[in-house]
Amino acid sequence: MAEHHKHGEMDISGQEKTFDGFMKWVVRVGIVSICALIFMALVNA
Repeated sequence: MAEHHKHGEMDISGQEKTFDGFMKWVVRVGIVSICALIFMALVNA
């Protein structure tokens, strides 16, 4: 079975879309978290 595998032929467009969506979510959550921390620092929470 493995002898028929050729490196680089698999369609990974679904995985790429999922990873892109995940990275967008991580960046947005990170930005919101940093903004929340700055806000809390400014109001002396």
